[in-house]
Amino acid sequence: MSFSDLFDSGFKKRNEDHFAAIVRVAMSDGVITDKERAFLDRLATRLDISEADYKLILKDYDTHSINPPTSYDMRLERLYDLARMVWVDDIEGPNQHWLLEKLCVGLGFHSQNAKYIADKALALAHDKLDLDAFVEEMKNMNK
Repeated sequence: MSFSDLFDSGFKKRNEDHFAAIVRVAMSDGVITDKERAFLDRLATRLDISEADYKLILKDYDTHSINPPTSYDMRLERLYDLARMVWVDDIEGPNQHWLLEKLCVGLGFHSQNAKYIADKALALAHDKLDLDAFVEEMKNMNK
């Protein structure tokens, strides 16, 4: 096995675990709505989750470990991607905020701050900031 094969398998596993964590968040109320399913479909494509792995994860999402990013910067990078996807998916109004709040908790942000973080992330996604500007703005929100 080559070095690149080891890297690829680790990257793939991390994406699968991240996807499974998002599925777990979506299933927290016991059901995946049509809008959540559409979001998961797009997320699976973006994370390069195969159709077979997608079905397996949906069926058995609890077997994947939840590994939120340990670094704050990595959490913000994932939040950036998720906020942009939620915004682009045109999930309007309270559903938009509710979904991203759940995802914030799944990423490892404290539940007491999830609404504030989600609101700020969606506002920045609406403004179409790039990743660097998004991260800077999110880091400056507490100052």
